[in-house]
Amino acid sequence: MSTVKFGVIGAGHIGKRHMEMIQRHAGFELVAFADIRSAEACGVNSEAQGYSSDVDMLAAHPDLDVVCICTPNGLHAEQAIRAIQARCHVVIEKPMALNRHDGERILHEALSKGKQVFCVMQNRYSPPSAWLKEVVNSGVLGRINMVQVQCYWNRDDRYYGKIPWKGKMDMDGGTLFTQFSHFVDLMYWIFGDIHQIQSRFADFTHQENTDFEDSGLITFEFVQHKALGALHFSTSVADQNFESSVTILAEKGTIKVGGQYMNEIEYCQIQDYTMPELPPSNPANDYGHYKGSAANHGYIFENIEAALIGGGEITTNALEGLKVVDIIERMYAAGNRPLKNQ
Repeated sequence: MSTVKFGVIGAGHIGKRHMEMIQRHAGFELVAFADIRSAEACGVNSEAQGYSSDVDMLAAHPDLDVVCICTPNGLHAEQAIRAIQARCHVVIEKPMALNRHDGERILHEALSKGKQVFCVMQNRYSPPSAWLKEVVNSGVLGRINMVQVQCYWNRDDRYYGKIPWKGKMDMDGGTLFTQFSHFVDLMYWIFGDIHQIQSRFADFTHQENTDFEDSGLITFEFVQHKALGALHFSTSVADQNFESSVTILAEKGTIKVGGQYMNEIEYCQIQDYTMPELPPSNPANDYGHYKGSAANHGYIFENIEAALIGGGEITTNALEGLKVVDIIERMYAAGNRPLKNQ
């Protein structure tokens, strides 16, 4: 595979970010994209051929190698499956799907066609995240006793009022899927699976613009470490994002990684351990009136090259993407989720 030919489905903020990453890469070619809007309406500045549907794009370009899925969450599964059936590898923005069943369908199709699934969980590339995984895996903390994850962001009418699908159960899926699945992924990546889940949800400020909760308190136990865990989240923070953090209480030390996007080491005290100097984190994705997770998409496309051309490992594979969906689904099932469309 000399030049990797890409198609992109969805030309919103994230879809255009994918196009930018593809066009920056000497070994990649952006061949086509699909969106229900015109290229002009999407603000796409590219010589790639535009289509109004993924079906038309796939039919017109049977030579595509990779298709990026950058559409509303509720469309990911069907579009990914169609791309795989067209003999393409797929790059799926989070979440992989909105339920485990659809995630399993993607995985089955990929295995049957011999295609790769790259799930976009770019926070794994942030230096504090990579360092934290290394520290936990090394055993220097000894027994891990408690892990507390806190995600407190602002998502008000400036966010939900602009794009019709956001906040809708069938296309958005919920706060954990759209806003905080990156942090559920980090928790799973670093500490492993969870069980004994108890959840409580509330809707404080989004009664008029979403179909679901904006806040939650979730407790659980980590299967591997037997540690107590908790995830507290909210999008009802006034005016702007507050923090995304993880605190670890362990036998031989205490760590807190914080900042607005889990991008800063706020505290590190570990017996007989010297904290190394970490590279700076990339800034958050800036969408004007609100900010998202770290701008690490470049690493995703480096991984695509390494895996497809160099035979390297996929940073976040289909099984891991599926596991994040499974954990979120179980968190929701364990609580009194306020759903306004039922």
